[in-house]
Amino acid sequence: MSHPDRAFFITTAIDYANGAPHIGHVYEKILTDAIARYQRLAGREVFFLTGTDEHGEKIAKAAAKAGQTPQVFVDDLATRAFKGLWDRLEISYDDFVRTTEGRHKRFVQDILQRVYDAGDIYFDEYEGLYSVGAERYVTEKELVEGPDGVRRYPGDKDPPELRREANYFFRMEKYQAWLLDHIRQNPDFIQPAGYRNEVLEMLKEPIGPLSISRPKSRVPWGIELPWDPDHVTYVWFDALLNYVSAPVSKGAAPEVIGTAWHVIGKDILKPHAVFWPTMLQAAGLPPYRRLVVHSHILAEDGRKMGKSLGNAIDPEALVTQYPVDAIRYTLLREATLSADSPYGEGILVSRLNSDLANDLGNLLSRTISMIQKYRGGAIPAAAEITEREREIEAAALALPGQILALVDELKINMALEAAMNFVRDLNRYIAESAPWNLAKSDQTARRLDTVLYTAAEGLRVASVALEAALPVKARELRAQLGLGGQSYTLAGAWGLTPAGTQVVGGAILFPKPEPKAAPDAAAPKSPQPPKETPMTQPEAPAAPVAPAASPAVPTEPLISIDDFARIDLRVAEVLAAEAVPKADKLLKLTVRLGKEERTVVSGIRQWFEPEALVGRKVILVANLKPAKLRGIESQGMILAAEDDQGNLDLVGLKLDLPSGTKVR
Repeated sequence: MSHPDRAFFITTAIDYANGAPHIGHVYEKILTDAIARYQRLAGREVFFLTGTDEHGEKIAKAAAKAGQTPQVFVDDLATRAFKGLWDRLEISYDDFVRTTEGRHKRFVQDILQRVYDAGDIYFDEYEGLYSVGAERYVTEKELVEGPDGVRRYPGDKDPPELRREANYFFRMEKYQAWLLDHIRQNPDFIQPAGYRNEVLEMLKEPIGPLSISRPKSRVPWGIELPWDPDHVTYVWFDALLNYVSAPVSKGAAPEVIGTAWHVIGKDILKPHAVFWPTMLQAAGLPPYRRLVVHSHILAEDGRKMGKSLGNAIDPEALVTQYPVDAIRYTLLREATLSADSPYGEGILVSRLNSDLANDLGNLLSRTISMIQKYRGGAIPAAAEITEREREIEAAALALPGQILALVDELKINMALEAAMNFVRDLNRYIAESAPWNLAKSDQTARRLDTVLYTAAEGLRVASVALEAALPVKARELRAQLGLGGQSYTLAGAWGLTPAGTQVVGGAILFPKPEPKAAPDAAAPKSPQPPKETPMTQPEAPAAPVAPAASPAVPTEPLISIDDFARIDLRVAEVLAAEAVPKADKLLKLTVRLGKEERTVVSGIRQWFEPEALVGRKVILVANLKPAKLRGIESQGMILAAEDDQGNLDLVGLKLDLPSGTKVR
């Protein structure tokens, strides 16, 4: 780590090595990598940490099932399945930590001894509900009733077990008041705000002590307690310390953790937002700088992914079939942190065709083709500058600041949209300027030079603005412009492409995927992106095509503006969701409407898992007369829409507007 003003420390959650990575792992690594790359482009010295969590009961069981020792089992998963996939996805980590490494084990034992010597760890017997999936004791309050009527911890296949055993406990509740105060005084400590509010709700209840050991006789696969070798460290007290053990092994002081940004999934919010800061406080270390919490990636139909549902995405197959940069860009562009986001091949192909192939790729091919055709392949110097070029230059100078501000606000999708809007404006500029017409007369030669230079320099600017999402194609784009291995910072600049640079050209930047064979007539059809007519002359704009007439859509009788004004539509945030007993279609939602909380019963159970709705912003009809459904008073109605195949989605927002905001 270097000068504090220039240093930036960011981590992903380390992945539990009991199975192959899924699309949620992929999104988290790409998201973190994009933030790290933006910071590098801004001139900061980044330390980006990822790795694998390799101890615990689940791993021991998975290894035994595979007929391997735990070490052999995790060695394969860590290097082949996780590290191998991250390398293919251009994840630019600076360190890959494994919790079975000696550097990590030594640090864990040192911290354990420090906390034990301070009197914050004690031995006791405990009986409670134990989630094997989460590898921790859980409370009745945390369980959710499934469709089969059995209550489980969210994400677990099996219900929790009642266990009674003697363990070592960390006096976590000793630091509860401090943590509550710290979160209140630091609004950006946990982001987005919905997850911060969720943690504040947790801390209103007693958090109790934390069991931080397991008998070695039952769980032999773990780090031994330094003062009692008959017990191994609880997996969370082991895993979380990777965020300090790795930088310390590279020469950093343990206090570096106070600068860290942690990027995690919402399913591990409690360990990172409650266990981890209290552990740091007990060890005499500062709390991390920011916890960035992302939601889940859903199947394209809006349902939760699962092998049993047949809608899970295989990351290895995805990387084999599509360009890595297309996967990176489309995931970052489609997903938002505060709400679960649908993703799949249909979404990927549609965004690949529109943004990457049509907007960016076509702009590059047109520009290079025209420079080769009209100027012998040499980028000309700009000559006659008009107000339009000054507009583009001003936009280019402002773009880096806009992007970095959005990244700091964790609005990565909006940062990419800002960059693509600049690309689209360049396309409009070429269409307006019609260089193919300017080339017909010597009198407009100087004007043509300006247009060609503006297009080429605009592409350079766009490549830097998009590089965090498109690390391979951004470099390839600049290489085709003749800029070779030149790298640039994400800072306001114009005119860095030297006049006279010889364009190189090359393969199409983003080839459109080959259409798949027609599906079986009996199979459900996936939505396909619209067909596009290829341009026979890259430098000439395609003639506008009149859209085909759509069949009339039947509508309800017209209402007046006064009628509509009577409907009070508000933004509401889902705080909690649970299935209504003995009701296959109903979910009971607790929503926040400004400072008010309401209960809403909604018939959306077959489309949404209850836990997937928590933190989501929805649109609520706030002045609907209350009605009782299955004995529960419903105080409003959330808006949803359904397609002709029966797929339902909730009406929501792109902007993270405060709950209670009026919809006009």
